[in-house]
Amino acid sequence: MVRVLWSRVLWSRVLGVHPAWSIAAVAFVALMGAAAFRSAPGVLMDPLHREFGWSHGLISVAVSLNLLLFGLTAPFAAALMARFGIRRVAVSALLLVGVGSGLTVFMTEPWQLILCWGLLVGLGTGSMALAFVSTVVDRWFVARRGLVSGVLTAASATGQLVFLPVEAMLVADWGWRAASLTITAAALLVALLVRLVMRERPRDAGVAAYGATGDEPEPARERGNPAMVAIRTLLAAARNPVFWLLAGGFAICGASTNGLVNTHFVPAAHDHGMPTTTAAGLLAVIGVFDVLGTVASGHLTDKINPRVLLAVYYTLRGASLFVLPQLFAPEPGVEMVLFVVFYGLDWVATVPPTMALCREHFGERASVVFGWVFASHQVGAAVVAGGAGLIRDLFGDYALAWYGSGALCLLATAFSVSIRRNARGRPDPGRDVTPARAGS
Repeated sequence: MVRVLWSRVLWSRVLGVHPAWSIAAVAFVALMGAAAFRSAPGVLMDPLHREFGWSHGLISVAVSLNLLLFGLTAPFAAALMARFGIRRVAVSALLLVGVGSGLTVFMTEPWQLILCWGLLVGLGTGSMALAFVSTVVDRWFVARRGLVSGVLTAASATGQLVFLPVEAMLVADWGWRAASLTITAAALLVALLVRLVMRERPRDAGVAAYGATGDEPEPARERGNPAMVAIRTLLAAARNPVFWLLAGGFAICGASTNGLVNTHFVPAAHDHGMPTTTAAGLLAVIGVFDVLGTVASGHLTDKINPRVLLAVYYTLRGASLFVLPQLFAPEPGVEMVLFVVFYGLDWVATVPPTMALCREHFGERASVVFGWVFASHQVGAAVVAGGAGLIRDLFGDYALAWYGSGALCLLATAFSVSIRRNARGRPDPGRDVTPARAGS
């Protein structure tokens, strides 16, 4: 039955459409869903505080663990995909999200929130993070990699923003437990879609990768222990200074997006009298413009030096965060709307050029290396998610968090312009990141 269904999916080949686009479409849905599931704590923070009396700082511990695992899982997930396949890992991850979200309806103690939303959902969504994007793009596309990376990255970021108003309405009308159970049902549906449609490699569909000329060797299927592959890749990549510049910049990227704005924008706006649903709607607008910004960034990455793009993105983001504290009010004014549009365009525009630099410097291990770079993204997000909650508890507002993140973005600009160019577009000589095969 699966083969029959797959053949129907590939009806697009009759119309001259490469099946890689079907795979990209399924990946888009899966990424949007996984990101939407991970973003729920932003609208659950105040309801949990009211019902259980837990402080913002305590709830932020679960959010921080979620963000941390969302990143640290990525390189191991990339290695698992190389060993066991994209479909198996993605389906297992979505099932884990469904279980974690569903169990939250029974919690009565803070440790249960940390276990369910921090550990289980963090592990599940981390396996469906941007390393998944890199793996799909590297396997199925040779041409248009920047553009497809941008589109799939937009799905990942947009899912956590566009669905926030839906989650906020569910919380307002039916309570936070209804929102958690809705996420469980959605995760199971997306898992079913991935199970039926996703395929591992172009050869499974009887084609070459999109844009392939026939000269590109297909990456060998990894046979080693996935955990050791990920760790050895990290140790090898760590010898290259470019890795640390990319990881440092991406840590700041995560701190200023997932860690700060995605987690604390809604409660910060609520502190200034703005209704939660209105604030969540503003985040949704960020998500809409994020699609435009990230897709455009992917297109630009195919044409412009990615180092230049990163420097511009981080500088503009930092400047906008310095302005944000003056814009909060009970009703969103024109200036706040302009901020939302501007920040949306810049939200994860950093991802396509970062992926491109990983490919340039780390070759066939780029997906696993990018997994570690993305892990740094989430470490930064986790630190700021927890730190901003503590700042709110200590000082009564988030102003210091906004200003501090703005300054960090300027540091990320310096990191970006410091990355040297690998003119040959191949892994640096003497810095091979290919780990030894098991038994070799």
